[in-house]
Amino acid sequence: VFYSDNGSTAVEVALKMAFQYWQQNGRPERTKFVSFLEGYHGDTVGAVSAGGIELFHARFKPMLFPTIKASTTYAYRCAAAKSLEECGRHCLEELEGVLKAHAREVCGVIIEPLIQGAGGMIVQPRGFLRAIRDLCTAHDVFLIVDEVMTGFGRTGTMFACEQEGVTPDLMAISKGITGGYLPLAATLTTSRVYEGFLGEIRDRKIFFHGHTYTGNPLACAAALGVLRAFRRDRTLERLPGKIERFGEGLRRIARLAHVGEVRQCGLIAGIELVRDRSTKETYAAEERIGHRVALEARGRGVIVRPLGNVVVLMPPLAITGKELGLLTDVTYDAIRAATDESSTRPRGRGW
Repeated sequence: VFYSDNGSTAVEVALKMAFQYWQQNGRPERTKFVSFLEGYHGDTVGAVSAGGIELFHARFKPMLFPTIKASTTYAYRCAAAKSLEECGRHCLEELEGVLKAHAREVCGVIIEPLIQGAGGMIVQPRGFLRAIRDLCTAHDVFLIVDEVMTGFGRTGTMFACEQEGVTPDLMAISKGITGGYLPLAATLTTSRVYEGFLGEIRDRKIFFHGHTYTGNPLACAAALGVLRAFRRDRTLERLPGKIERFGEGLRRIARLAHVGEVRQCGLIAGIELVRDRSTKETYAAEERIGHRVALEARGRGVIVRPLGNVVVLMPPLAITGKELGLLTDVTYDAIRAATDESSTRPRGRGW
């Protein structure tokens, strides 16, 4: 475990650790990373290099190191597939071809497991992560998972990787580790990677990386408090019922005329809004439809976040069933109001 202070830094550590491992363990030609389109791993230079969202990352291209980009499982907008499963198969076939062609120069594949966050809450089909693990193993390439968003119960298990029995070579975690109270992050790795940094002083295999607040003791104390709360409140045990209740509310939202698709993974949801459901025509960016939904929801006492035309719901794990009902009901009303399906207007302040 290598401690740091935020998700971007945890990813930077993972990238540098993977890179340095091959440099000092007989494979210096391995200098490239494979990352996914619509991926997001943070805002520092290495994390942005591994990202794949044009809106966020295009402006910084002259600063970045190149990565090999693999297709993502955005089935709703996939021209080559009619289902999530078919889209996943196409993406895996492409990734397999990439690794066959480039494995000797690739030091790691980095992915957000089960669901890509800032790209629009893009879900992956069952077995997708497991298949990527198997491909990485077959080609002796490190699998790096970014669990900054998905970790600590967000997908229904402590870590998303558990749902497919996957052990990555490196894992970046943050956010839920302290419940947001203090900044803390960590990069976890295997004995193989750790031992690749052992040697005599003259070997200079030391991982030269450190930030001022790395492993901050106050933040670590907050993290221990969160772990105690997980055990005391049986947080993980109570998640399945909440996830099902969340899904019930989302299924109602999915029937709205201007909702193209609802994507759910645990207590994460992305609601993609469209002007025309039959053609999947998007709203123009200038219309700020997601922002309008957020304002409508705020006027009704609920805070939601838009990612362009996708409305994001990520309730706290401690949310009650009643509060989940309120969240999805308000989101339903806010979408109707913002898309002119209803004359209902927001109440209270915030508009």
